[in-house]
Amino acid sequence: MEKFDDQPSGKKTTTWPSIIFWVIVCFLVAIGLGLGVVIGYFSAPTGPECSSADSSTGTSANVIDKIIAANIEENLRYFTNKPHIGGSPAEHENAEYIRDKWLEQGLDSAKLVPYDVLLSYPDENIPNKVSILNDGVEIFKNQEEEAILRPEDDHPNVVPPFNAYSYQGEPEGDLVYANYARVEDFEFLEKNHADINLTDTIIIARYGKIFRGNKALNAQAAGAKGLILYSDPADYAVDDGDIQVYPNGWWLPETGAQRGNTFVSDAKGDPVTPGYPAKPFAYRIDDYDTALPKIPVHPIGYGDAQILLGNMTGLEVSEDWKGHLPVTYRLGPGFVDPKRNVKMTIHTTRETRTTYDVIGFIRGEIEPDRYVVVGNHRDAWVYGAVDPSSGTAAFMEVSRVFGELRKEGWKPRRSILFASWGSEEYGLLGSTEFVEEFQRILAARAVAYINVDGAVSGNYSLGVKTTPLLYKPIWEASKKVPDPEGVTASLYDSWRQRRPADDTDPNTLPVMSNLGAGSDFVPFMYRIGVPAVDLRYSYDKKLGISSYPVYHSVYETFYYMKTFLDYGFLRHQAVARLWAEVARDLSESAILPFNCKDYASKIRGTMDDVKSAYESQMALKGITFEYIDSALSNFSAAAAEFHKVIEQTDNKDLMAVRRVNDQLMQLERAFIDPLGLPDRKFLRHIVFAPSSNNYYAADAFPGIIDAMFRIDEDPDQKSRWEIVRQQMAVTTHAIQSAVSTLQDVLAFDG
Repeated sequence: MEKFDDQPSGKKTTTWPSIIFWVIVCFLVAIGLGLGVVIGYFSAPTGPECSSADSSTGTSANVIDKIIAANIEENLRYFTNKPHIGGSPAEHENAEYIRDKWLEQGLDSAKLVPYDVLLSYPDENIPNKVSILNDGVEIFKNQEEEAILRPEDDHPNVVPPFNAYSYQGEPEGDLVYANYARVEDFEFLEKNHADINLTDTIIIARYGKIFRGNKALNAQAAGAKGLILYSDPADYAVDDGDIQVYPNGWWLPETGAQRGNTFVSDAKGDPVTPGYPAKPFAYRIDDYDTALPKIPVHPIGYGDAQILLGNMTGLEVSEDWKGHLPVTYRLGPGFVDPKRNVKMTIHTTRETRTTYDVIGFIRGEIEPDRYVVVGNHRDAWVYGAVDPSSGTAAFMEVSRVFGELRKEGWKPRRSILFASWGSEEYGLLGSTEFVEEFQRILAARAVAYINVDGAVSGNYSLGVKTTPLLYKPIWEASKKVPDPEGVTASLYDSWRQRRPADDTDPNTLPVMSNLGAGSDFVPFMYRIGVPAVDLRYSYDKKLGISSYPVYHSVYETFYYMKTFLDYGFLRHQAVARLWAEVARDLSESAILPFNCKDYASKIRGTMDDVKSAYESQMALKGITFEYIDSALSNFSAAAAEFHKVIEQTDNKDLMAVRRVNDQLMQLERAFIDPLGLPDRKFLRHIVFAPSSNNYYAADAFPGIIDAMFRIDEDPDQKSRWEIVRQQMAVTTHAIQSAVSTLQDVLAFDG
């Protein structure tokens, strides 16, 4: 700034006329800026449709249009170039790559977050195998590795098929076939074939229907000392008249075997630090005291399973127990030749290794302490072209677009947290440890969690699992995304046509499924009550298969994805566009686009189903739905009234907007019971939870469902019915708590 007096010689002296001139100029500029602010303020739209600056239409179009299919294809090519199992150097390398890429793309920050977790691997010196012994002499053993059917199947770091966390051992015994190894399958054997003693036998069962860990626990509970799992052609290589297996088609070849963990727990995360982050200071329990299997478990291909099943003795099974192998399916126990039996040689290790989450961040401009979390896990059993690398490839394109917008000066209203989770395949380890470490912050500040695991597992239709709070933003976003096949105008249209909620109603909405488990939304939704969604493009459910055929096998390669599922990567592009648009909407909208009325409608319909199933049975014990019905009516009324409040909220009143958004964020949390579900204390959501008999499936009002499950068979009827009464009360309280979150503080007056 120039001085007005005592200027040194040779310097220009400012005169009073020039001072007056610049004062007038500054005054006029100030008036102009002030008028601009005032005009902009009062001309800004009001109500729930208003977003922060440069939001809605402009940014939405940028986000959707900027996502390029070819970029996703190249991302997938990179992430499938070598195996990257959890805890391996390759997974760590990918973590560092993603961190560096996010910083290069323009995110405000990115860093690695390590956790020391219990992982599991085959013993390199003692290969796992299943053998047939004849008088103690091995006459057959399964293929220890899958056959190389294309050049890309071959890599020195491919881990042989195994079931993580299997117990070590070399059990020998008679073989018994147990269908899918469900609870009902073992009950069928017990009731209809009491002459078959399962104690000390080895069970062979097919993959599908339920989580493999539940199969292991069911076999263990039945007294078996080992479990062999295989993928039957009936579920993974369906004969459609012209069956083509990999590499000529998308079905599983006979040597393909499904890897996967066997960890069943309401806690998930690191098995030996339940409830707390796996940091160096953590207290670790003995792994034998966990829910990990106490028997050896091992997967084989259906070519090897055919030899085992084809030599079995015993009664022929019923039609619904038959698979599609060219053998006569028999129950056993044992083989036709009584000198023969089965031996399992399983020396899978359990060891502590470091896994890494990668956390990126774009800081919000107005509400930086509110986080929209977007995430995908990074580790794969082998190449993981579907699970999870298709999601990772899409994720990196989503982050590129947001980073590019950030470089151009854009800032969202709320912060966006990008999360690449480590070691999900072992039981949601990376995401659960992160939530456990930061649960106080996330429980208070996280707006929603948007998850994509495998972005594309089929070429039929979009599939969505979510909480009812997110129905509206997902529907609205899908209307903006072009249909990847060009058959209809939008992704929403093709989704509604192919997966309608009601086949008989031409005006029906697309189906929204309940969240079950099996991916990284679990700790967010069920532990701390953060609304969550899981997105993917999937196959036609009418095929009746449990997963895409090459699930967790060596054949899940880039070739498989490009040849059979998404040649032009347009389905990847559609999922990425939807993912990004939902994240943009949640991060930019002044008032969060949650719809409480959708939640009220959903749980009313769900409770009607519960009543239909159990009301008459409960009535015999004097238990009624009176209080629950009253709470549901209150919830519906409160939701309707609250949306009137939203419509009347002035978006320029920051405190009013914050108050409404806080109430919307608290709604999902209202259903969290800090005591958890009976015998599942880490699952705390009263309305939705994974099924207790199948971790992949979803139950609604799980406390009531669990309490009523086969209650007549419980010898302690009094205690069991007390649990029912308790859960009816807990459910009533949770619904009424949701009501209170939607009411103003003045509701306490009078």
